[in-house]
Amino acid sequence: MTERRVLVGVVAGAHGVRGAVRIRSFTANPRDIARYGALSDEPGGRRFTMRVLSESNGMVVAHLSGVEDRDTAAALRGLRLYVPRKALPDAGREQWYHADLIGLRAELKDGTTVGRVKSVQNFGAGDLLEIERSDATTAWLSFTRSTVPKVDIAGGRIIVEPPPEIVGEDSPVAKAK
Repeated sequence: MTERRVLVGVVAGAHGVRGAVRIRSFTANPRDIARYGALSDEPGGRRFTMRVLSESNGMVVAHLSGVEDRDTAAALRGLRLYVPRKALPDAGREQWYHADLIGLRAELKDGTTVGRVKSVQNFGAGDLLEIERSDATTAWLSFTRSTVPKVDIAGGRIIVEPPPEIVGEDSPVAKAK
């Protein structure tokens, strides 16, 4: 099994002429992106150490190892940066990393499987769980306490209370509710 990794930032472009890059950090404190050790690209083949130089407008300006000039820095635009999940601190109570939710079974209270969490998205109005159902269709659920009353990371599941249109009004699941 491959190591679980978490996306922590994206290179937004070059900064200056000495190889610095601007990075949009997805960590709560933007400077913390350098706190979790070496960063890797999406496939995991390239690794970088980072030294943060400054912070501005929610981005950090940093130097990545092996990047010595503006052209090399500019070529990294769009590079997604990851850290191993185990490098991050435990989430707080009632908090979860998106990477921990992806892949969990979505079940009703009675144990009936609705699907699996495929992704967690936020289009501006709160987190949504993309649930891939067994028939390969997708359903979207608001990630709220009323729709997802229980998250059981250790048990590999979430308990959901979806509206009937998610499971189908004629399904035994909707009728059992």
